[in-house]
Amino acid sequence: MKTKVSIGMVGCGNWGKNILRDLVSLHCAVTVVVRSTESIKRAQDFGAAKIVATIKELGLQDGYVVAAPSAVHDEVINELINLFPGKPIFTEKPLTTDLKSAIEIVKKSPDAVFVMDKWRYHAGILELAKIAKNKILGKVIGLKTTRVGWGNPHKDSDAIWHLLPHDISIEFEIFGKLLKPTQAVADLENGYPTGMIAFLGGTPWQIAEVSARYKDKKRQMILFCKNGIVVLDDAYIDHIRIITADKKNHKPHEKKIPIDNKLPLHEELDAFIRYIKKIGPPPKSSAKEGMEIVKVISELRSMAGI
Repeated sequence: MKTKVSIGMVGCGNWGKNILRDLVSLHCAVTVVVRSTESIKRAQDFGAAKIVATIKELGLQDGYVVAAPSAVHDEVINELINLFPGKPIFTEKPLTTDLKSAIEIVKKSPDAVFVMDKWRYHAGILELAKIAKNKILGKVIGLKTTRVGWGNPHKDSDAIWHLLPHDISIEFEIFGKLLKPTQAVADLENGYPTGMIAFLGGTPWQIAEVSARYKDKKRQMILFCKNGIVVLDDAYIDHIRIITADKKNHKPHEKKIPIDNKLPLHEELDAFIRYIKKIGPPPKSSAKEGMEIVKVISELRSMAGI
């Protein structure tokens, strides 16, 4: 019988329960740090091998996963680094919500900390990246991302910190680099940030819209190329759409390309476990890359007057 990979996990909220579920499905023995009655029940229901009240009680594990609120990422990651130096740490995005603390984590542990940028594992985004890299529709012009809906369930951080890291990581996966912020405007509700429209780059460019004040939920990515556009209409859709102009009448011609329906959360956790087992490369987003995303968002927030 194969020995299970041991994982110490900090937090088990509404998203954390999905992380726990997938870790268990990947044959991991997961010890979870939780304190509230609700979180303890979630950890029990979704297969925790053991539940403890403090990070210190996790003990030495093969690796660690941070699913705590964004506002305490720096505190949790630093405690894990101090207690278990050199052990792999996979944290939910963003790395932190403060550039100074993100820089300090990179200085302290550049090779052991990774960020869970799940969209970098999404089959649709990988297809857009392939089309861009191979110039299948000619030169890449830009990328428009829309991530909007109603309300922000994360009380520790505003909607911009919650939503925009996804779109900056998508940009990174498609273009292979981060674009320079050029302009940003924020939507403020009684002075509190609820959304942003951000402009980055030049050639190529990105326009990213995020908001917690849209009645209808929408997740859409459009890649603009010289000879057409490529559209991913939703996180859970089973295809992308390639739209080009008909050569005769210039009307739009649409072609649907099927994509894999593997859930990106499971894919990124599988990559982390394979890395721990020394049978795969490190997860895609290093601590340095996570810090660079925090830097981009910090610059956009400053441009928007936040």
